[in-house]
Amino acid sequence: MSSTGGSGDYSVAQQRVIAASLELFGEHGVSATSLQMIADAVGVTKAAVYHQFKSKDEVVIAVMASELAALAPAVEAAEAEPDPQAARDILLARVVDRMVTRRRLTRVLQYDPVVVRLLDEHPPFAQFMGRLHRVLLGAGTDPAARVNAAVMSAALSAALIHPLVTDVDDATLSRHILTVARRILVPAQS
Repeated sequence: MSSTGGSGDYSVAQQRVIAASLELFGEHGVSATSLQMIADAVGVTKAAVYHQFKSKDEVVIAVMASELAALAPAVEAAEAEPDPQAARDILLARVVDRMVTRRRLTRVLQYDPVVVRLLDEHPPFAQFMGRLHRVLLGAGTDPAARVNAAVMSAALSAALIHPLVTDVDDATLSRHILTVARRILVPAQS
């Protein structure tokens, strides 16, 4: 987990807090989830949660590290791929799959102000996101490519929670979202 800001393996007690937090964040958002709610979900006291993590920010960082660590193998595989289009496809497929299987949590992780702040302030997260963006965008900082990536990111997270797709199964939704994402990320023609 070092590539995403984790501090090694978490204890079983910490993993329980992280798992409960993931569920609660997906349901209520980060800001609306209290440490007491997390403690209640785990079946421990709030003091026991504080024994595992010193603050709510530490819980959020652990959750983010856990989620980003799940994408680390895809980023590494994409970085090892010499063909930029194939690299983008490897990463995009894994990102879309992860987003679809964690629909409720995706919006929270992309737009919750606490998460956005921590992603920006926590250097390992910023470095990991930089690697992810380099694969998706290529080495350049072409404004058109950045706009395409921003549109794709916003469209994906909005599509996942849109009422029109709540009954669509994960495999079908992944397939269609991946098709749309590939279209959006087509390199801009000069």
